[in-house]
Amino acid sequence: MRLLVTGGAGYIGSVVAAQLIAAGHDVIVLDDLSTGHADAVPPKAAFTRGTLRGDAARVLSGGADAVLHFAAKSLVGESVARPGLYWSHNLGGTLALLEAMRAAGVRRIVFSSTAAVYGEPEHTPIEETDPARPTSPYGASKLAVDTALAEYARMHSFGGVSLRYFNVAGAHADDDGNWFGERHATETHLIPNVLAKALPGCASGARAVQIFGDDYPTPDGTCVRDYIHVADLARAHLLALEACEPGEHRVYNLGNGAGFSVREVIDVCREVTGQEIPADVAPRRPGDPAVLVASSARITADLGWRATRDLRTMVADAWAFTQAAQR
Repeated sequence: MRLLVTGGAGYIGSVVAAQLIAAGHDVIVLDDLSTGHADAVPPKAAFTRGTLRGDAARVLSGGADAVLHFAAKSLVGESVARPGLYWSHNLGGTLALLEAMRAAGVRRIVFSSTAAVYGEPEHTPIEETDPARPTSPYGASKLAVDTALAEYARMHSFGGVSLRYFNVAGAHADDDGNWFGERHATETHLIPNVLAKALPGCASGARAVQIFGDDYPTPDGTCVRDYIHVADLARAHLLALEACEPGEHRVYNLGNGAGFSVREVIDVCREVTGQEIPADVAPRRPGDPAVLVASSARITADLGWRATRDLRTMVADAWAFTQAAQR
């Protein structure tokens, strides 16, 4: 198939694009490089630097069978400070994309949604039937896109799948040895932040990792979060692409089933890097739930997907990418 990957110069989008190419598809990447990197676009993909509003219609006019949509603003804190940016980009940009798809006769879309749409859950693991009550403009804008996709399926016979997940980790190497991994100007994710402390250039005074609270009702007192290897996540997008049915919008959570605590993540990072990586306990952050884990029972039953790579593999692959990026 000929596929458009929006946001394909970003972390997850680039890995999905690489897996699509490995599966024999022709891939076009559309990315404005506001947060992505041109060298993250797989070498065998066609690349257009542009925006959803300004360039999606032109790119789709050249023909496409489906769209995999990753282009989004994704920082929770920034969304609280600049909600208009998130509504304009995440919802407004997606509506422009959907209209461009409709004009071009492209009716299949896989959307990178988020488990942040659930807000603070009443129980875990979170299921797709649980109430969606986002607590940030980021989560709210993603939920609005899910709603729009359901409407386009109902009114315009689109086939859409929304994938909701929490934390993605690890890196992916294609068959030619090209690495695709996590590079953010503002890094908010635990694993890359911990690994950065193990790099030779990190000053000794800046090596300590902060643990925000160690008195939660969890086995070791620290928060438990869901992590999925980016290659497992990409595989779910390929399965979702095959599951797009006209007039139907499906929603699937992606989870690892149990989650990992902050201390577990730090301990595995120490093991993989061979570095001590000290950790300091800081006060809890307001609004941090003790456990956030998503159930993947529905996508396992429908599409046969499940997370297969463990935490050590996630950290080892992320560390390999981090070291390669330093060379």
